[in-house]
Amino acid sequence: MTRDDVLDLERQGWQALSSTPEAATGFYERILDRTVVMLLPGGMVLDDRAAIVKAMSGRPWSSHELQDPRASHPTPDTALVTYGVIARRDGAPPYSALMSSLYARRQEGWRLVFHQQTPR
Repeated sequence: MTRDDVLDLERQGWQALSSTPEAATGFYERILDRTVVMLLPGGMVLDDRAAIVKAMSGRPWSSHELQDPRASHPTPDTALVTYGVIARRDGAPPYSALMSSLYARRQEGWRLVFHQQTPR
C-alpha cells in the first residue's frame, strides 16, 4: 500500500461519516481490526469493536477539511496517518482536532487498530 492509499482510507472514513449513518457503520464494520482502541475527547476510551461501530451511526458531518495529511510506515505491516481536521455539523460549532490513525496489514487487507483525537 502506498502513502496515498493509506490517506485514502482516512478520506473514505470521513466521506462515510459525512453521508449516512448506514454508510459510516458499514465502512467501519469493514475497516476496524478485531482488536481496536479509540481515544476520544473528554477522556473517552473505546475498546469494544461493536460499540465503536455503533458509535459511528451518529448524526453525519455536513462538511470536513483534512489539513496537512501525512502517512508513514513504521514497519512494512503498519501505517500511521496524522492530520488536522475541521469538521462541521449543521447548527453546531466547528470541531477542530488533531487526528492519528494506526493501521495494521492483515490477510484481508489494512485494518484500523488505533485512533486518537486531540481537540485543538
